[in-house]
Amino acid sequence: MEENCVFCKIIAGDIPSYTVYEDEVVKAFLDISQVTEGHVLVIPKKHVASLFEYDANLAGEVFSRIPKIARAIQKSNPNIVGLNLMNNNGEVAYQSVFHSHFHLLPRYGSQDGFKAIFADNTGKQSTEELSTLAQKISQEVGE
Repeated sequence: MEENCVFCKIIAGDIPSYTVYEDEVVKAFLDISQVTEGHVLVIPKKHVASLFEYDANLAGEVFSRIPKIARAIQKSNPNIVGLNLMNNNGEVAYQSVFHSHFHLLPRYGSQDGFKAIFADNTGKQSTEELSTLAQKISQEVGE
């Protein structure tokens, strides 16, 4: 637990939350902002600042719980037609609380108030540049 971490305080019960699921590994609760109705955050109880700090064991434990929580969100409202799973790592990636967390955003249609924009950079890199990039990343996966 980190003393000044809002999510650690939620885990400890020092700050109230609307919990939807909790076990020895994770806590899942409603995001106070409710980007879409039923917006849930899933956080590991172990304080890690971002996905970059996960080991394989913690990743497996946290990720294995997400489908169960997602299905519960879906079953809670017949108007849910999809769900976005988001994780932001670092300030530039819009992480605002530096305790790793996953957003489960139920979707009700294209006009439900949530948008994600992915730039289409197809063709901006040559096949050689893409091959070099893939090799650089691939070499680092072995860690």
